[in-house]
Amino acid sequence: MAEGPTKKELIAALKATGDGLVKQVAALDPDSLERGRYEGGWNAREILAHVASIEWTYKRLVESAHQPRATARPDREPQAPAPSGGNPIDDYNARQVARRAEKSVAELLLEFKENRAGTIAAVESCSEELLSQPTRSAGGAQGTLAQVLEFVAVRHVEQHTKDIVG
Repeated sequence: MAEGPTKKELIAALKATGDGLVKQVAALDPDSLERGRYEGGWNAREILAHVASIEWTYKRLVESAHQPRATARPDREPQAPAPSGGNPIDDYNARQVARRAEKSVAELLLEFKENRAGTIAAVESCSEELLSQPTRSAGGAQGTLAQVLEFVAVRHVEQHTKDIVG
């Protein structure tokens, strides 16, 4: 398995991806953001709400990696099934998008930019050693911290930027 990007490469990718999303969304006609684009029925503004809503989790992933690893958690309760009977991540995403239903595109972009700055600052606080530690995202992505961040915070955002611009 490849080690993933270096800290410098990851930071550059996070900046480029974030800037790209903001620039491309800002260039769109506001009416085009209300058209359906995603297989789940989300329109472009809702995809943006999804991206804005999950960006904070990447900083949290880094913060968790800084914490000493717990061994077994025998006292931990098994995760309950999703209320809809579906995937808990899908339900979480739907709730987060719904909470942002009244936010404007400008507000969603601001939320994303502020959280992306937090993600970048968190990565800047990492050593290369920490970035090479194994981890797992809430969505199930596994690999080194650098690999997981590249997947969830770079490639995931790139894909949704393409979804938004159609």
